Amino acid sequence: MLLTILLQALTAEQIQARQDSARANAQKMIELAKENPDTFWQMFGEKILQFGIKVLAALLIFIVGMLLIRWVKSILNRVFARRKTEPTIASFVSSFVSISLTILLVVISVSTLGVNTTSLAALLAAGGMAIGMALSGTVQNFAGGIMLLAFKPFKAGDFIEAQGVSGTVIEVNITATKILTVDNRVVILPNGALSNGVINNYNGRPLRRVEWSVSVSYGVDARACKEAILAIVNSDKRVLQADTDTKALYEELNISAYQLSTVNYRMDAIPAPFVALKSLNENDITFVVRVWVRGADYWGVYFDLQERFYTELPPQGFTFAYPHMDVTMIGNS
Repeated sequence: MLLTILLQALTAEQIQARQDSARANAQKMIELAKENPDTFWQMFGEKILQFGIKVLAALLIFIVGMLLIRWVKSILNRVFARRKTEPTIASFVSSFVSISLTILLVVISVSTLGVNTTSLAALLAAGGMAIGMALSGTVQNFAGGIMLLAFKPFKAGDFIEAQGVSGTVIEVNITATKILTVDNRVVILPNGALSNGVINNYNGRPLRRVEWSVSVSYGVDARACKEAILAIVNSDKRVLQADTDTKALYEELNISAYQLSTVNYRMDAIPAPFVALKSLNENDITFVVRVWVRGADYWGVYFDLQERFYTELPPQGFTFAYPHMDVTMIGNS
């Protein structure tokens, strides 16, 4: 397929015409050498001199061009370093620019020798098209990788859920993303599909809200139950309170000024722990409990307080309901 496309760049007529022209020129040179050797060698020397000048010019252009390409690469690297660009995307952009400029430099150098570069350009274009068609999926993953690295919906170390897989991101490169699942499997997701799908980033913000549903039996004192739940919640030092110093909190979490300036990243005030009667069910009543914690404390707080609700509420008279049926037996008198 690739060879067919490349050969189409030069038609059979063009190839034949060039072969005929080369034979005719060679025949003329042979006849001139036989008829007038002095003129032949004079013309040959002039041609060699002209070609040598062209070669020197082409070499000079190539050397200067390579120096300019290195200079452009160094500028790009400094810009990327100053802006703290993702290393993968910085390397990719630098390599892409370098390769593109080098190809352009080769074409210019060859044209300086007097070679018609129209066919060369056609070959390069046809080759690029063929490679693009053969690697369409890879190109899509390249584009997806650039999008992920540029907009950063997640980073290494984040726990995400995407494409039906959940786990911790361990590597993001230009074509794929590696995820370590909770059962210690490494899943590789193509960036093309990943960038076009839904991504749930559990570590996308430094603070998270934890929520429980606590169901107790009918007949309990709702106000006293709420106070008991709040007492359990507030006794855990990991639970953030309304009077939490957010400035000190963000400094503790090492959150940069740039992150704090993004939409919805910063919370100027932490909501106080919240408990409310959520629903009246068939066999019980349900309280909803909501608190805010540091992202790293989410699961620890969730499981620890879940256990404390179960062990500490019943001794205070707040029993948990379960589906049951009361049967009254009426005997014959």
